This record gives sequence, C-alpha cells and structure tokens, in this order.
Amino acid sequence: MKRLVGYFVKGLLVFVPAALTVFAIILVFTKLDALLKVPIPGLGLVITLVFITLIGFLASNFVGNKIFALVDRLFTRLPVIKMLYSAIKDVIEAFAGEKKSFDKPAIVELTAGGPKAVGFITRQSLEFLSLSSHVAVYFPQSYNFAGSVLIFPSDRVTPLDIDSSEAMAFVVSGGVSGK
Repeated sequence: MKRLVGYFVKGLLVFVPAALTVFAIILVFTKLDALLKVPIPGLGLVITLVFITLIGFLASNFVGNKIFALVDRLFTRLPVIKMLYSAIKDVIEAFAGEKKSFDKPAIVELTAGGPKAVGFITRQSLEFLSLSSHVAVYFPQSYNFAGSVLIFPSDRVTPLDIDSSEAMAFVVSGGVSGK
C-alpha cells in the first residue's frame, strides 16, 4: 500500500504541473480565438502577437510615438482610468521597459542578527520622503503576484551578485527554485 501511495504522489508531481500548464495554454488560445472570432485554433494568439509587435513598431517611429504619447496623456488625465492605467503601465515598465525596477536583487537583514529576506532595490534615493540614507526594497510574495515595499537603512541592504530573474524565481517559488 505504501508503494502504491508513493506512485500516486510521484504521478501527481509529474502530472499536475504539466496538466495545469497545458490547460493554461489551451485556455489562453481558446479565449483569444473566441474573443477575435477566428475559426482556426491558435490564430487568435498569432493575431495578438502580430498586433502587439505592430504597435511596438508604430510607437518606435516619430508619428506613432506622438500618437501614443497623446493617448498616454489622455489616459493619465481621466480620474479613475488614470489610476488603473498608470499602475499597469508602471508594472509593465518595471519588468520590461527602459526603466526596469527589478534588476537590483538584494538581501535584507530584517532585524539585527535575525532573519533575512530577498527583495529588489527599487529606489536608491528616498530624499523626497526625507529619508536620505534609506532605500526602497520590494519583496514579492511566493506563489502570488503581490508583494510589499519596505524601507530600510542602506547599511541593512546588501546587493546580490546574481541575475534578477534568478532572484525572482527563488522568491516567487518560495525558495524552491534557483541554484
């Protein structure tokens, strides 16, 4: 019986991550196909990728850049839209934009001689908060798309000499992923 339970657990470890990944991919494909009303499976994803690339191309030239800057100004002036648009834009830029914010992994001593946490230095200077000797550190939560920004004295924060994607994988996986 113990061996049978062991086989079942091993099967779960192999099957569940693969099945959930396949399910998520199929869900994205079918939702995009249904949204765009295309008859060929997967064509919705292809159309979406081409559309996003086209937008990037247009935003890279002078005229397109001016048009998208106008849209940006419009969205940042509308009361409720501004909050949503700005938050989404900041998160996308933090991960993929020119002003990447999650590229400085660090380890922080939470209490003197106590536990440490892995995070990302997002602001080197907090003079606007009258905290000139402090830095802002973002701590993503494990298995979640949330996190907290905490402020620490600079001398309690030690930058890590690892790639930020490795640090993010380590934190988000709850310390399971990574070297």
